[in-house]
Amino acid sequence: FSFPRGLRLADSLSACRVLVVGAGGIGCELLKNLVLTGFKNIEVIDLDTIDVSNLNRQFLFQKKHVGKSKAQVAKESVLQFCPTANITAYHDSIMNPDYNVEFFRNFMLVMNALDNRAARNHVNRMCLAADIPLIESGTAGYLGQVTVIKKGLTECYECQPKPTQKTFPGCTIRNTPSEPIHCIVWAKYLFNQLFGEEDADQEVSPDTADPELSWNPADTEARATASDQDGDIKRVSTKDWARSTGYDAVKLFNKLFKDDIQYLLTMDKLWKKRKAPLPLDWLEIQKLACPQEVTGTGLKDQQVLGVAGYSQLFSRSVETLRSMLADKGDGAELVWDKDDPPAMDFVTAAANLRMHIFSMNMKSRFDIKSMAGNIIPAIATTNAVIAGLIVLEALKILSGDVEQCRTIFLNKQPNPRKKLLVPCALDPPSANCYVCASKPEVTVKLNVHKTLVLALQDKILKEKFGMVAPDVQIEDGKGTILISSEEGETEANNSKFLSDFGIRHGSRLQVDDFLQDYTLLVNVIHCEDLEKDVEFEVVGDAPDKAPTPPSAQEDKNVANGNKDSAEPSTSSKAPAEQDDVLIVDSDEEEPSSSTMDVRMDSGGHKRKLHDAETGEASAKRQRLDQPSAADEDDDDIIALD
Repeated sequence: FSFPRGLRLADSLSACRVLVVGAGGIGCELLKNLVLTGFKNIEVIDLDTIDVSNLNRQFLFQKKHVGKSKAQVAKESVLQFCPTANITAYHDSIMNPDYNVEFFRNFMLVMNALDNRAARNHVNRMCLAADIPLIESGTAGYLGQVTVIKKGLTECYECQPKPTQKTFPGCTIRNTPSEPIHCIVWAKYLFNQLFGEEDADQEVSPDTADPELSWNPADTEARATASDQDGDIKRVSTKDWARSTGYDAVKLFNKLFKDDIQYLLTMDKLWKKRKAPLPLDWLEIQKLACPQEVTGTGLKDQQVLGVAGYSQLFSRSVETLRSMLADKGDGAELVWDKDDPPAMDFVTAAANLRMHIFSMNMKSRFDIKSMAGNIIPAIATTNAVIAGLIVLEALKILSGDVEQCRTIFLNKQPNPRKKLLVPCALDPPSANCYVCASKPEVTVKLNVHKTLVLALQDKILKEKFGMVAPDVQIEDGKGTILISSEEGETEANNSKFLSDFGIRHGSRLQVDDFLQDYTLLVNVIHCEDLEKDVEFEVVGDAPDKAPTPPSAQEDKNVANGNKDSAEPSTSSKAPAEQDDVLIVDSDEEEPSSSTMDVRMDSGGHKRKLHDAETGEASAKRQRLDQPSAADEDDDDIIALD
């Protein structure tokens, strides 16, 4: 910058208000960077508390902070770098209705450092509604990406369809699982804790340092350190405890599925807006249920047993694994392998029992085997690089140079041009986006005679389309209210089918989320031949299968042509989530062509899509092939010699 312009920018930094959403791995690095760059008015929000496993990379936190609010401690630590900064910390969820569009309009810029898809979607919509620039970011192991989202100028976070999220915060695994994959990862951790190599980052017991366990800081700290004291929750190695019981399956069962769940229930504030878990008791299950109860037809691996059946499978698998461990001798360890029947039995049983406790539909062994995979660790250096890039993009925005902003990928290895950091031009908004289009509209295929109103609300509107509190009106000339966000108004409709309200092929539903200032028109297509176990289908979603890969001759034309390049959050690629997450991948190899767009399919496999399928890669190559654009970007690239 020239001196006058640099002076203006410095004044702008000290005057502008910015919001940082998330104070974890990226958030810690980002807050430090912001105050050292000259930002003076910062607000940070995070619902999480500090866990011991955070300390190896979230450097604003120390052991004495375990159990305290991340946002609050991050604020206190950053103020030591710059005591004159004005920092406000919120120990809360960004999805709380208090943080409405007016709240977001208080800021010149919002920066995301999040760890889950739902919150990312929500912040994206709030920034669009408030017309505030958003810098989105994510890391996954050695991969990372930063991108800028500006209403009307760039793609929004939801412009391209994304696959089911494959990354999860550690505290979700231990305390508040809400999806089957959370329980599967927990069961794999449990296998290692009992029979394999123990890892402090793979704890399965309730997280005692939970923000909602108690709002009194002293009480929270006391709970967080209670495990070091004598009593029922004395901290001992899970494996040592199991050995002391002789790997007694009943004692293990009651500890994991009864005692630990009852302890979770003492964190009463966790369950004010969530359905509370239901503890299981071994004796009660054996008395009341039939072990032979199964659902589903077909092969044995595709059947779902009842709770009693999985409790028996848990017992048998524990006994088998205990014998295998004993045969290996003292100090031996087992290694989890999805192709090892006893190990797979154990994970299937433990995961399903936990699913039942947290009111989820249980899964077949076949499904669980396909979902279980490898876990990628968080890397402190990746977080630091990405946080630095966020600030560089923020400076462009505050200088009025939004058109100079880029999506930047951090790769694991240099690409063919020996670049580790690769900038790409931002894509314009998608005309078909169901979030940022001028009149968002989608078409959903479903069976109106089999789809419940509750399924429309929870699975389609909230889960698929990311709404928080939808209101649904049928465009039938009468303005029939199908779903109301006001508690109790339309609950009687939940157990009825859509057809009961006259919804049929061609019906249109107007859906409003007033918190997100978002309206969506849903066109209904009645379909009676959906694939098995598929409740609905969004017309126009990316297909699940990649085409035959073309040759890799055009490698030099693709900015992020390397196989390990991170995937941008604003395009159809899967977002690389922020640290402290678990990333479940497949063991299968992927196509090697670098001329195809990288995506994640519904099974969690990386896949690449040819230009004909994406309609965007060739356009991006055209832009990047222009010498002037490349020259402009060279300053943003780190070259490896």
